[in-house]
Amino acid sequence: MLTLRHARQSRSLLSPPSAATATTTVVLSSTASDPSYHNPSTSHLSLSPGTNGSNLALYFREWFMSRKAPLYDSIFETLRTHDGASSDAALSRFNLRLSQTLVLEVLNYNRKDVLSCLKFFDWAGRQQGFFHTRATFNAIFRVITKAKMTDLMLDFLQNYAKYSYNGKTMYHDILVIGYAIAGQCETALAVFGRMRFRGHDLDPVAYNVLLNSLVEEGHFDFAESVVKEIKIRGRVGHVTHSIIMKSLCKQNELERAEEYLRGLLNDDRAKVNGFAVSIFVTALCKSNQFRRASMFIEEFKGLGLDMMEGAYSAWIGGLVKAGKTDHALEFFKDKQGVEEYVPDVFRFNALICRLLRENRLEEVYDLLIEMNKHGVVPDDVTMNAVLCFLCKAGMMETATGLYDSRVEFGLSVNRMAYNYLINTLLGEASVEESYRVLKNSLEQGYFPGERTLSIVADALCREGKLDKMKELVKFVLDQNFVCNDFIYDKFISAFCRFDRVEEGYLLHDLLTKLNKTSRKFAYYSLIHGFCRSNRADLAARLLIEMQESGYRPSRRLFRAVICCICKMHKPENQFFRLLEMQLARSQLSHSVTYEIFIDGAGHALKPELAFQVYEMMRRSGLIPTLTPTILLLQTYLKSRKVSHAVQLFCELSMRWGKRKLWHVMIIGLCKIKEPDYASQMLENMQLAGKIPSIQCYEELIKLYCDLGQYHDAVVLLNDMTRIGRHISSFIGNVFLLHALKGRELYDAWASSSARLNLTPTSWMLGHLIGIFSGCIEGNHLDEDIETLVQQCFEIDLYTYNMMLRRLRVKGIDYAYRLFHGLREKGFEPNRWTYDTIIHGLAREGRDAEARIWMNEMLARGFGDKPTQKCLA
Repeated sequence: MLTLRHARQSRSLLSPPSAATATTTVVLSSTASDPSYHNPSTSHLSLSPGTNGSNLALYFREWFMSRKAPLYDSIFETLRTHDGASSDAALSRFNLRLSQTLVLEVLNYNRKDVLSCLKFFDWAGRQQGFFHTRATFNAIFRVITKAKMTDLMLDFLQNYAKYSYNGKTMYHDILVIGYAIAGQCETALAVFGRMRFRGHDLDPVAYNVLLNSLVEEGHFDFAESVVKEIKIRGRVGHVTHSIIMKSLCKQNELERAEEYLRGLLNDDRAKVNGFAVSIFVTALCKSNQFRRASMFIEEFKGLGLDMMEGAYSAWIGGLVKAGKTDHALEFFKDKQGVEEYVPDVFRFNALICRLLRENRLEEVYDLLIEMNKHGVVPDDVTMNAVLCFLCKAGMMETATGLYDSRVEFGLSVNRMAYNYLINTLLGEASVEESYRVLKNSLEQGYFPGERTLSIVADALCREGKLDKMKELVKFVLDQNFVCNDFIYDKFISAFCRFDRVEEGYLLHDLLTKLNKTSRKFAYYSLIHGFCRSNRADLAARLLIEMQESGYRPSRRLFRAVICCICKMHKPENQFFRLLEMQLARSQLSHSVTYEIFIDGAGHALKPELAFQVYEMMRRSGLIPTLTPTILLLQTYLKSRKVSHAVQLFCELSMRWGKRKLWHVMIIGLCKIKEPDYASQMLENMQLAGKIPSIQCYEELIKLYCDLGQYHDAVVLLNDMTRIGRHISSFIGNVFLLHALKGRELYDAWASSSARLNLTPTSWMLGHLIGIFSGCIEGNHLDEDIETLVQQCFEIDLYTYNMMLRRLRVKGIDYAYRLFHGLREKGFEPNRWTYDTIIHGLAREGRDAEARIWMNEMLARGFGDKPTQKCLA
């Protein structure tokens, strides 16, 4: 008969490959990182020349396979693939010699496969000559409870209670054990009472299980009663003493616990076991009494007790939990060197996981080698730690290879390993691979967390992998994973961004049916998406739905929807229907609503609709204020209905006489490129005794320059400065920009200066125009241009960029000095600034320097293909 113990022992211990030999050097450099923000570029594992990633993968693969037993793998495969009679027949072919040991090993081999364990337990109980024992029942109960299948456990016990085993003492023992393990202590005590009434008693195993359950659930009074019963019957053993110690420590009665332990030691050393000692050491560590725990361990060690492995493990575990990793490692190495102490797999795992959190990869690697060297069989936690280690070390090919072999190893990947795999793959720009791992994680029932899911969602959205996005959303919803609605909103926005707004809307509609409300930015994305595709009906519907969800749309969003409606063949019905719906809502005042629709109609170049809204406002009893009236005036101007605008302006100026009306007319006429009307309006404004704003001068001067009417621009500038107006940065920059284009502006200024009496400010700006256009040369180029500009108007970054272009003609080194000067004065260069320097360097053949500047520009987010072409 082959047992698990024999199967494992039949495999010789793996000797470490070159990765673990003395000639192998492991160099690891890293920084502490969170699994969700791991940067693989900061951690690297480099082995000696004889060792590579494939050797390390083979090393770990063979070590993981050492935990496998081929016979038990075959049994579980049979249980998974057969049912009923076919399963019985298939299992019979193994010719198993059933015993308690064999059944226990099979059940403990793969506890996560609960259904197969139940099928095997049932099959074994029906085989001739074999009877389940308390130990086998205990094992199956623990398989069920560990899987948190409490309902299944209770059903099992209720069905078992129906069997006619009343004449057998074990019948009651099993029920007590089962209910105790399931946490149903009251039921277990009730069964215990009934069996005592019938003259039956529990055996030591059942007593200890019941006692332990009472202690775990905190029923200490009942536990003391059970202890008395055990003592009366003389069934106190090592396990009972350990549970009593656990009870005292759980109640934080550490003095009584120590007294009890020393009493056992004085009475009979044989009564003291390692588990009782480890419980007390663990309790001391939890209460932060590390010095006392250390002295206690050394004292008991000095007594020559052969039970210190448990105490050592508890001490290491306590130190690790408290974050005292260095002390734990030092203790481990000391005991290993002196006493050849080898921790169990749980303590190794605790140390490794803590070191991984601290990013101490060299020590993680050493501990993994130690585990293999001493024949410690890895479990799921160990294998997950190896995956995390490889991710942190930047060995993703090895990590993904082991991950893909997880079924072969019987590995269940945990949440931490999934997070490391997914985030590290994303860090290496392997979006599809990280998505594959994420999908596998979800299929296995592991939700890696909203942060990781959000990171993957961002990557999918960024790269436009819309089909995978749809697949992921469908899977998450089908499996009822609870995740933040923000992730769904990201997908909706991504669909809209890539012009697949219908699919985004379908997802939004599905989420609405599931009582999930989209966020404000998702509504914005959908509405703008439908506006771009001229689906005014859906855009308007979503606008209303957005308001019903408690969000207030911006004026810009209203404007987009209204403009979309106005593009329809006959927009009037839809336009006024939406207006009526908005007036019926209490979210905005009626006057604001009318203003929004006048503004929207104006931007859509529908002045007739804007006028109708204006008239509706007056008929409703609201007296239009200046704001809606100005909006209507701007609507006429945008639609180039100048006569209507002038007529309305005359009416309004007689009613209000506001200076702002003149500004709206002048600026609006400039926007539609009507310089004659704008100039006449400016003169009339001055005749009316009103001073034009600086923006009026700015817009008209810019229009004159754009149309090449430089003489008019110079005359207007001179008039402006004559009345005491300063030259704004905007006006100065406009003149300098056109000066850089050629000498026409300077010629107009020279001609005007001969006929006009120029103000000093106008004359100074003209001098600058001559320098920037190249008409004034010689010593003037050696002047401090920056000082000249400052004397004329206030310098901004736009001005500096033009000065750079001018100085570049003289030499790129002059532009260099100005570039560093503008930074010293607190200005941040933009794309145009870098573009000027890069082109200047390229023209002088200094390509290496130009590439350095271009890399800096790209690093600051100023990507520009034309700039890169100059270095192609």
